[in-house]
Amino acid sequence: MKNTLLAIALASAGMIAAPAISHAADGTNAGFFVNGNVGQSNLDKGAYDDNDTGYGGNVGYRWALNPSVAVGVEGGYTKLGSFDPTSAFSGLGLGRAQVQGWNAGVNGHFNITPNWYVSARGGLFRGDLKGSLVNADGTSTYVDDTSNKYYAGAGFGYDFSTNLSVGLNYDYYKVDKDGLNFNPDMVSVSAEYRF
Repeated sequence: MKNTLLAIALASAGMIAAPAISHAADGTNAGFFVNGNVGQSNLDKGAYDDNDTGYGGNVGYRWALNPSVAVGVEGGYTKLGSFDPTSAFSGLGLGRAQVQGWNAGVNGHFNITPNWYVSARGGLFRGDLKGSLVNADGTSTYVDDTSNKYYAGAGFGYDFSTNLSVGLNYDYYKVDKDGLNFNPDMVSVSAEYRF
């Protein structure tokens, strides 16, 4: 809960401060931005095969390389949800898996027409990982630790103006710590506002 409140506070601070310090180029997708996404996350690894609702938010800045191409940096928070173990492992008393964390990386917004775009993103994902590992002898080990791996994603969408867009995205998160190797992904709808 504390992480969620902190992410909301950071996003709000970015929205308040950005108009005072930004100067997006006319007709491009450059400048400060804030975005959020919500969708279905999936974890199918080890003892887990489940879906949940995931969400995330980012703040960042993009520079226009030309009127159709803008690249930049982003930072934010993602909560991928909680996942139950499969019924095949129900007798082991495994706990629910949870994945959430902070991300920092690069992104690109590439217009293929004046309104339609494709996007790409990737970078470091510092994930808070909770879940159970099934050992070779049939016992289980509970892991509650932090993983420093990566995330990558792609999407497409529609720019309603130089300030507002909506999109559909696919994001992949690599999370691995103490032998517990999760690779959750998420398909989500996003909205972005640029200053």
